[in-house]
This record gives sequence, C-alpha cells and structure tokens, in this order.
Amino acid sequence: MKLSRRTFLHLAAGGAALPAISRAAVAQTYPTRPIRLVVPFAPGGAFDAIGRPWADKIKPLLGTVVVENIGGGGSSLGAAAVARARPDGYTILLGGTQTHVNETLLKSRPLYDPVKDLAPIAGAAVYFLGIAVHPAVPAQNLNELIAYAKANPGKLSYGHAGVGTIQHLTGELFKSLAGTSDIVQIPYRGTGPAIADLVAGQIPVGIVGVTGQVLELHRVGRLRVLAVTSPTHLTAAPELPIAGELGFPGMTVTGSIGLLAPTGTPIEIIEQIAQATRMAVAEPSYRQMLIDAGMEAPLDSNPETFRQSLAADVALWAPVVKSLELKLD
Repeated sequence: MKLSRRTFLHLAAGGAALPAISRAAVAQTYPTRPIRLVVPFAPGGAFDAIGRPWADKIKPLLGTVVVENIGGGGSSLGAAAVARARPDGYTILLGGTQTHVNETLLKSRPLYDPVKDLAPIAGAAVYFLGIAVHPAVPAQNLNELIAYAKANPGKLSYGHAGVGTIQHLTGELFKSLAGTSDIVQIPYRGTGPAIADLVAGQIPVGIVGVTGQVLELHRVGRLRVLAVTSPTHLTAAPELPIAGELGFPGMTVTGSIGLLAPTGTPIEIIEQIAQATRMAVAEPSYRQMLIDAGMEAPLDSNPETFRQSLAADVALWAPVVKSLELKLD
C-alpha cells in the first residue's frame, strides 16, 4: 500500500510524539509508593544529618521517603546496594564525594563503578571536617596537638568514619603534613560511633564531619574542635580556627552530599527528584538547618552540575591518595 505524503507525515509526527507521551506518563505516575533512601553509613554523622531532614522536606513533593542506613566499607556497601538496585526511582543513594572517591581511587577491585553505575541527581549539602580531641588531651590548638603527638610517639590514635572515607583520608593527610606518622588510625562504621567513643574517652582524637551535634558537643565541653577544614570561617561557629590559617593550606577539604540513582533510571524521574531537591534546598528553614550544622546549601544544583562537582572532587583527591600510597585492597 502506498501512503500519501500527508498520511506519512501524520503518522511520523504521531510516532515522534509517543516517547514524549511516555515520558510525561512516567513523570505523572511517579511516585506511587514510598521511596527508599540509602544512607551508606551508620546512624549519626553528616550524612544522617542531611538524609533525614531531606526526607522530611521532600515528603510534600514526592511522598514518603524511608531512610535506610547501610554502613560499612567506607560507604561502599550501601552505594553498591543502590548501584545494583532496579533503576525505577524507588531506590536512591545519599552519596557524593565519598562514594566516588572511595571506589575510583582506593579500590583495585571496586564493588561498583561510581561513574557508570550511578547517575547524579542533585546536591543537597556541602560539608567540612573537623579535627577534634577529648577534653583530657592536653592540647588547646592544632600546634599543641602536633607537639604532643611528637613528644609521645605511638601513643595517640584518631578515630574516623571508616577506612577509605574522606575523614580517613583527611586524617592521613594531616599526619603527613604535620609529620606525625605515629598517630594510629582507628576505623569505625560511621561517624556516629566514632564520636561516641571520642566523647567517652575511648579515643583521644577524631576526624569528624562538622555537624550540629559536633558543634554542640564542642560548646558544652564534651569534645574540643581544634580546627575545621572549611576555606572560610563557619557561619555557625566563627570562633573555630580553620586549618588554612594555622599553617596548613593543604588541609582545606570540602565534601559534597547529594542524591544519586542507579544508572538507567528514567531521566524524567531524575529531573523530578532534582527539581524537588532544589525546592527543598531553597527553603530558608533548610538553608538555616545547614548553616547551624556547619554546612552550606548548594543552590540550583542539577544532574550536570552535581556530576561536575563529583569529578572535581576525584581530581582533587587523586594526587593525595597517590602520594600517601593508600589502597583498601
């Protein structure tokens, strides 16, 4: 059968419209059930401090979000679980700098490929780290801690959120810059357990994500933050010295926290979550929550800008990991 030009053009136009209709249908029907947000660390710490408020803020926009903590492997176990999940928008990861640096730079046998297996959605927070000590440690500032460590070789240890985490890398970077290689690193399954042992005096030093909990513990004297890794003074705690002004410009360390989905998740769903996240992050109450927690809000983040941010983080840490000769396997 021979088709007229008008009939052909009509059918062609209809065929071209089908994917658009399908995409619109996806966006209109999603979500129809609760979304699972995997936090790849034990409860407590910077990731938990972001994941749960994000889930609350996002509820009017996307419905119920169930937060699930899957700690271990310096974020690898939780991130790998999401990378292997069905790409339908109902399992997403609260990842970022940590999930990309860990598998890209520190593993010879990675559990997943963060670039190929995870699709960036949007940033939710920018965080910084702190060097903290138990009040019993006779150091009121960073230089006194270094002097104490050198005077007592092998007697100091520091806790962190897990082998290969940004906290761990920052601790080893500090040891390298300070010339205190004898400080022993003690890994935990997340920042929360490390902070608990630091406050209890089980460990003398901790490299921790700066959160509202950490700032409050500092203010009431249950731990002492000697320095933070932010490029400028924290709005929430301007009295805290930054490592850069104490003679350690190489200790300016930031990290990104945001949402990622299994690769193959429909772009319409990714854009829907990204838009909802931008709306949540733009709320004054959310931004103030981040400020109070010693963090910053990444306004106007989208899949591409978040992708670029993560690539820049990997590029930043690559020479550090190489110089420290760190490998997890």
